[in-house]
Amino acid sequence: MEATIIILIIIILFIYFRLNNRINELENRISQLDSKKTEPKTEAEFQQTNPIQPQTSFKTTLPEIEQPQNQVRKKTPETPQKDWSAPIFDFLKQNALTIIGIITLVLGIGYFVKYAIDKNWIGETTRVGIGIATGTIIMVIGHFLKKNYNAFSSIITGGGIAVLYFTITIAFREYHLFSQNIAFILTCITTLLSITVSYYYKSEILIIFSLFGGFLAPLMISSGQSNYPFLFTYLMVLNIGMLIIVFLKNWRSVGWISFAFTNAYLFNWTIDKTESLSILFYILTYLIFYAYALQNYFKSNKLSSGDILMLVLINFSSIIGLVYIFNELKYTPIFIFPFIFALINGFFLLKEYKKKDFGTNYSVFTAITISLVTLTIALQFKAHLITSVWAIEASLLLFIWKKTRQNIFKNCFYVLFPLVIISQLVTWTEYFNSKNLNIIFNPVFLTTSVTAVTTLFNLILLRKLSDSDKEEKTNLFEDLFTFISYGVIYLALLFEIIYQTSEKLYSVILSISFLYSLCYILILLLLRKILKLNKFLETAIIYIFMLLIIINSAFVSSEVIDSILVNKLQKDFYAFHLLYLIPFIFITWRIIPKSNFTKNRFSYWLLSFAIINLISFELYHIYLIKCKKHCRIL
Repeated sequence: MEATIIILIIIILFIYFRLNNRINELENRISQLDSKKTEPKTEAEFQQTNPIQPQTSFKTTLPEIEQPQNQVRKKTPETPQKDWSAPIFDFLKQNALTIIGIITLVLGIGYFVKYAIDKNWIGETTRVGIGIATGTIIMVIGHFLKKNYNAFSSIITGGGIAVLYFTITIAFREYHLFSQNIAFILTCITTLLSITVSYYYKSEILIIFSLFGGFLAPLMISSGQSNYPFLFTYLMVLNIGMLIIVFLKNWRSVGWISFAFTNAYLFNWTIDKTESLSILFYILTYLIFYAYALQNYFKSNKLSSGDILMLVLINFSSIIGLVYIFNELKYTPIFIFPFIFALINGFFLLKEYKKKDFGTNYSVFTAITISLVTLTIALQFKAHLITSVWAIEASLLLFIWKKTRQNIFKNCFYVLFPLVIISQLVTWTEYFNSKNLNIIFNPVFLTTSVTAVTTLFNLILLRKLSDSDKEEKTNLFEDLFTFISYGVIYLALLFEIIYQTSEKLYSVILSISFLYSLCYILILLLLRKILKLNKFLETAIIYIFMLLIIINSAFVSSEVIDSILVNKLQKDFYAFHLLYLIPFIFITWRIIPKSNFTKNRFSYWLLSFAIINLISFELYHIYLIKCKKHCRIL
């Protein structure tokens, strides 16, 4: 009961604030109309309204009229800045007695009921009856206020519905007055009543309130035992009702609320108890929300940013759940639903192609279809689900942002891309636990390949976007994103090389890894104009290259020589190791003189140290190999 009182007080204050804002808006409009009416007429208006009056008489009286006009215009104050607290204090002054009376009445009734409960004057059944009666009375009051106070009545009615929900919940969980089935039926009736009232009142706020109650009702009457088929039958009926409301009233917010709650329940079911029946509910959910996303498309052949985002989310969220179930239950083929979803989106792509309309709709359906086909191929080769889905989805969002220039897709990409990196790092940890993975055609490397290819696609796409928008300046975040992207592509092949050579000597692994690293940097610098690396990134890459040269010549070469001296490696391997000199000579001779690397004095010192270090160590290593037969350790 105390909770009900608090809720009523909050609702009343919210109602008053909303009404006060509307009253202020009406007062402003009235004042504007009055100012227009009282504003003196101009000379042309005066002549139009008084055509008979001669011009001479107007001129004689004109100075007397202009003076007050000018005075009035000079005294007209500028629009003052609104003080957020002023409407509240004005409202409290005008309605102080009313507010005090309502609060006193509510508190008085609440404390009386609480006192009666403490003295056992009112039993549990009576308490529930009072709660239901209170909720009903509030809804009736809201109904009678609808004619003159539409917004006020909607919120009052929402408060009555909340009272009914909480009363049923308390009666079931605390007092055990009826069974779970009866409690569920009562919550369904309450939800149906609230949706009907929302449609009757034409109130989007009330339908949102009703949906929250409808989706939270299963949690309110939960007994701890999972009955998922019954639960999702109820949710599907609720979603169908939502879809009908959306098509009738075009209230888009209710669809997003339903989508969030439904997927939360679905994923919880999938993780808690994976069973084949959930596949049916995933399919129904996909169809319902796919139809929701295409509502505007069916009516006006247009897709809003919200519709496009819903298309992306419903496709990929459904794939995550369905493929996870197939993996857990060992069903095949695992790519069946991504392929079916690709066909569905391909149908709308073909429809747009036949109309020869290559606008936003065509681009969106093309991008989604290609993404789903790519995901189908990746899953067929047993790529990891979450990493692959997120990587492809991130690229899809970036592509859609390029086509629509709606910042919501760019923001979603910036949120999703770090998750892709985190998921990829988790995927790489499987190299430590897996044994006997095939070369290249293994789940870890295939997943990494998907991430690397989509990351490269993102880089190319961002470069094209920066070219098309010349005024947009690159910032630190974009440089960091570029650097991380090249790092992901680099690590994609490096970890595979290390894994496949893990049975070799430590010196061999180091030599091959460093040779790959230097060649990768050489390729980046050779393609710097095509990749459009800015001066900062280009200089940073050269610095990294020089540090790798110093480490390679001082430590890696020493490891190789030690292995040769103890007969663990053949002398020929040292010749293979010296291949790292090719990228070093080429970068030093052709690339560094044309870069900003030489504009810093420290760069000359670093380059000189790298050259001296390289020559010194390698001459020493050659000397050791030549003198191998005379070494005492042999």
